[in-house]
Amino acid sequence: MDQWILGCTTRPYNELGCEEALVRIARAGYAHAALFAHRGVLPVRSDCTAAEMAQLRRAAADAGVVPSMVLGRTQLDGGVDHAVADYRRLIDRVADLGAGWLLDLGTGKEALYEVYFELMRQVAPYAQEAGVHITMKPHGGISLTTEHLLEAVRRVDHPAFAISYDPGNIIYYTAGERHPGDDIADIAPRVSTLIVKDCVVEGGKPDVMVTPGRGLVDFALVWRRLREGGFSGPSYVECVAPGEGAQVDRDLTHTLGFMRGITAAVG
Repeated sequence: MDQWILGCTTRPYNELGCEEALVRIARAGYAHAALFAHRGVLPVRSDCTAAEMAQLRRAAADAGVVPSMVLGRTQLDGGVDHAVADYRRLIDRVADLGAGWLLDLGTGKEALYEVYFELMRQVAPYAQEAGVHITMKPHGGISLTTEHLLEAVRRVDHPAFAISYDPGNIIYYTAGERHPGDDIADIAPRVSTLIVKDCVVEGGKPDVMVTPGRGLVDFALVWRRLREGGFSGPSYVECVAPGEGAQVDRDLTHTLGFMRGITAAVG
C-alpha cells in the first residue's frame, strides 16, 4: 500500500467552477481529484468536445492534481443499444482525460434494472480495453445495500466492473437502518475504490453533509475490514460540513490528516 491514493472529489466546491475547485483541492493537500457535477453539470460527459477535454486536462495540470476519477451518468431510458453507444462515448472521454476510474451511480428505477445490467455487461470489456475501471457505489435503488452491490457484481461478471464502497451512503439510503459493519468482509474483495463519506441521522433524517469522523461511520472499522479483504485501491473524500470557502478548505485538510491517521493506525 505504499502508493495508496487519497484524493478529493470536487463536490465540496460544486457551486464553484471545476477549474477553481481543482485549485482549492490542491491547496488542501490532495494530489488526486475526482470530478463531480458543478452547478448541476458534469464536467465529463459523453457529448464533451475535444476542446472541452483539453481545457479540463490543462486545468488539472495547472492546479497540480491528477484527475484520476470521473463521475459519470447512464442514459437508460432509450434502451440498451442507445445506452451502450452513449456510455462508450463517455468511456472514451474518461480515457482522454487520463482518468482510470469511472464512478457510476446505478439506477433507482426498478423497471430499468435489467437494462442497466445488460449495459454494464456490454461496456465492461470496452472499458477494460480503454484502461478505465467502472466502479459502482451505493446510491439507493439497484445499489441500496451490500447485498445489492454484490448482486450487481455477480450479474455483470467482469473484472472492469467493481464496487465503490461508500459507508456514508449505506447509512443515508437506508435512513440509518443499516450501518457499515461485519458485512464489509463479504464485499471487500469486490471493492475497487472507497468514498470517504460520513453520515448523521437526526430526527429520522439522514445527512451526509458532515466532515468525516464527526458522524456515525466507524472509519477504523471500515478501513480494517477492507484491508483484510485485500482492498488496495484509491479513496476519495466526497463531503465535509457545509460552510464558507475557508471552512471547507480547513475541513478538507483536516480530513486528509484524519484518514492518514486511520490508515497508519490500522495498517
